Amino acid sequence: MAMKGARRTEGTVGTTCAYWLAGRCNRNPCRFLHRETPLPSAPYYNAYRYQRKPRSNVIEASQKPLESVASQKPSQSVCRYWMEDNCLRGDHCQNLHSWFYGDRLSIVAKLQDHKKVVTGIALPVGSDKLFSGSTDGTVRMWDCHSGQCVNVINVGAEVTSLISEGPWVFVGVRDVVKAWNIQTTSEFTLDGPKGQVLALIVGHDKLFAGAEDGVISAWRGSSEAISPFERIESLSGHTKAVVCLTVNRNMLYSGSRDHSIMVWDLDTLVCKMTLNGHTDVVRSLICWDNYLLSSSYDCTIKVWGASEEGTLKVTYTHTEKNDVLALCGMTDAEDKHILLCSCRDSSVRLYELPSFSEMGRLFTKKEVRSLEIGPGGLFFTGDCTGLLMVWKWLEEPKVSSS
Repeated sequence: MAMKGARRTEGTVGTTCAYWLAGRCNRNPCRFLHRETPLPSAPYYNAYRYQRKPRSNVIEASQKPLESVASQKPSQSVCRYWMEDNCLRGDHCQNLHSWFYGDRLSIVAKLQDHKKVVTGIALPVGSDKLFSGSTDGTVRMWDCHSGQCVNVINVGAEVTSLISEGPWVFVGVRDVVKAWNIQTTSEFTLDGPKGQVLALIVGHDKLFAGAEDGVISAWRGSSEAISPFERIESLSGHTKAVVCLTVNRNMLYSGSRDHSIMVWDLDTLVCKMTLNGHTDVVRSLICWDNYLLSSSYDCTIKVWGASEEGTLKVTYTHTEKNDVLALCGMTDAEDKHILLCSCRDSSVRLYELPSFSEMGRLFTKKEVRSLEIGPGGLFFTGDCTGLLMVWKWLEEPKVSSS
């Protein structure tokens, strides 16, 4: 009797009673179910209903087998985890574990002593020293043979532009341009600009400096003992800061935050025309053959050519997905014309001109603000972390080792 009583108090078994299905179960209570499907208890049912994710045929990326990931088409983006030395996928990662792609490029050196944005790079002709300026307030001199920093000049203010011409290195800071003669080690200060000097260029034996107030200051050589430079003109016309300058033949071109490009006669220093094709800051200007190329924060590169009326008009517009920060032109080892194009996504595209077919891509931790060309297929990039990288075009395509 004790055992029978105990059996009648046991919990219900989750199986439907066969006798009940046949209509002849006489047990009350029956330890089997008198229904076809069990009902879950309320707590479990509610948790299932409100917390469980719906079923899906899509497997999350983190759940994909490595073999599946490796079989996908490789991405053309560098792996950010690899940049930080902590990518766990190794050879199975679908993103690039390289600072570039393109089979005719190589990294010569990484120079990483600057603490902030590299804003200018210059390799004076006949010198074995590379100069770089930064918003960390320094100009550094690098030995071209060892790659070591051999001198640091504390300017005392943010360096926002730097170029070289002959034995001279010109450095743009707030309100002045500093001129250093690397042969005589003499130094001069050129007054006149208002605000940060954002762009420098030399043309027709004149030095031009574009500043924050939208004015371009001009100097020419002088025989005066006080200074070898004489300020001769202020070119006014832009309504906002002048951020880029270039020269070609008898013309000076200036790009500004007012979205315009102004064309100046180098003999008379008079503005000949204003180009209004961009819808944002004109960030960089270069001349290629008979064309002017301009880049902007409006994500475009515009190619300007001469019209029958003698003006410049846009003959082609190339569009990127991100702001275009800097342009630079060079020839590779096969004498192809290459355009280097730095974008806001921390990459530098390499395009063959005039087709704009992509020949490779460089990657950096932050965007490149400075591009410069050197001899023998060398070129330089300076990014916002302070990293200065030396690159080289190879004469023969690289052969991957097996």
